[in-house]
Amino acid sequence: MRHRALFIIFILTAISSLSQAEVLRIVTPEYPPYEYTENGKLKGLAVNIIKRNFQEMNQPISIEVLPWARAMRFIKEGSRDAVFTAFKTPERVRFADFSKQVLIQQSVSLFVRKDSDIHYEGDLRSLSDYSLGVVRKISYGLRLDSAIMRNNFIRVEETNEGTQNFGLLLSGRVDMVASTQYGGYHILKKLGRLNEVKELPVIVQEIPSFIAFSKIRKLTDMRDRFDLAIAKLKANGEYQKIIDDYFKQ
Repeated sequence: MRHRALFIIFILTAISSLSQAEVLRIVTPEYPPYEYTENGKLKGLAVNIIKRNFQEMNQPISIEVLPWARAMRFIKEGSRDAVFTAFKTPERVRFADFSKQVLIQQSVSLFVRKDSDIHYEGDLRSLSDYSLGVVRKISYGLRLDSAIMRNNFIRVEETNEGTQNFGLLLSGRVDMVASTQYGGYHILKKLGRLNEVKELPVIVQEIPSFIAFSKIRKLTDMRDRFDLAIAKLKANGEYQKIIDDYFKQ
């Protein structure tokens, strides 16, 4: 009888422990349509995938929207657990464990004003006479990041988020802005200014984006569980359905 009582106590303790699983603290920037706030509510394509994947893992999460530079600093310091959507760079892998599974594949494009005569056929060196707007601390993939580091453009202006970046373009303060394809159109639609901007016809780079876990927090097991869960969602078709349903809205 005593052994049975001890067994019941053990089971109840285990259930209580599971029900009170530690909340994983995740940060993300305003980066529509992947993650953004609207009327005080967190929305976005990546948000939907993240929530469903952690639900599959039975892992409670909180998601905090922060400026990108601060979000990355918190991951580096270990004051937050994970960040999405993040491009993988040599600098970031030093302080973050990236998922092996791709969270979302993104296309990086250049946008110009509708009346612009800028031509781009895939060689970034041909754009050396023009200024470029970017979001501070955002990676746009190896090709564009390297061109910026080489001072390929006559001037590079930085802002804190995407809407401000397109504001530079619309106000004539820069000749071009860099953005993910979906993100650029989302911002312009929200601003009601789609007809004032055009996307240059050649995509700069296709880049996979990931969730990344703070190395200081020692969450490689969590990263591996995330990979297994999202691989399952991709295999059974649910991952693609989340994407398709989002763009049907």
